[in-house]
Amino acid sequence: MKKKNLKERIDFLKQIIKDNKASIVLSLFFILIIFVGYEYYKNISDFRNPNKIKEIILSYGSNGVLVYLMFQIIQVVAFFIPGEIIQIAGGYIYDTTLGSILSIVGIVIGSSIVYGISHVYGKPLIEKIISKKEIKFFDKILNLGEINFVVFLLYLIPGIPKDALGYICGISKISFKNFFIFSTLGRIPGIIISAYFGANINAGSRPLLWGIGITAVALFLIGVIKGEKIVKKILKK
Repeated sequence: MKKKNLKERIDFLKQIIKDNKASIVLSLFFILIIFVGYEYYKNISDFRNPNKIKEIILSYGSNGVLVYLMFQIIQVVAFFIPGEIIQIAGGYIYDTTLGSILSIVGIVIGSSIVYGISHVYGKPLIEKIISKKEIKFFDKILNLGEINFVVFLLYLIPGIPKDALGYICGISKISFKNFFIFSTLGRIPGIIISAYFGANINAGSRPLLWGIGITAVALFLIGVIKGEKIVKKILKK
């Protein structure tokens, strides 16, 4: 009798989980975002300091690579964390080539998770985590031309919030395969430049680093201010 009652309770619990699977996943997702947000804002100086990130990652010894990948995945999912600093830290810790590869792998995994969550749970979820203004902005831009090329341009141009864009793409017309290909291709130049910058922080090439830094900041500001106009002009041509 007891076994029967236990089985009934387990079946009942399974049914509850099955019926509320979407709500449970969403709840876990929001708990993750809140936790990461709290840790980020509590330790904001750590996440903006490549030295501190290096110290944290190397403290895990041979598991440091996995920790770095997790950093990259989390910064994509929790898109308010500045990814450029972690990419610079990747070059600083692992040098340009390996740092770039690890960043690409982590970002691709994070982007795939973001696209998948958005695609499965749709616009109601996106409207809870991204402002209506930003959704409207990307909806308009993604319809300016052939969507694969538009996505590539948006990921290529600095200054555009690329990780928030991943959530928007999940509810757009672009397929996962094309999102995977064109978003990755668009990200690669920026990732390599960030890793190179990080790898040469202590190399003594100050004029070159200053030049890269100033150029990157200038391109970022141009992307923020003129990003939409640049995309429109390229698409018209």
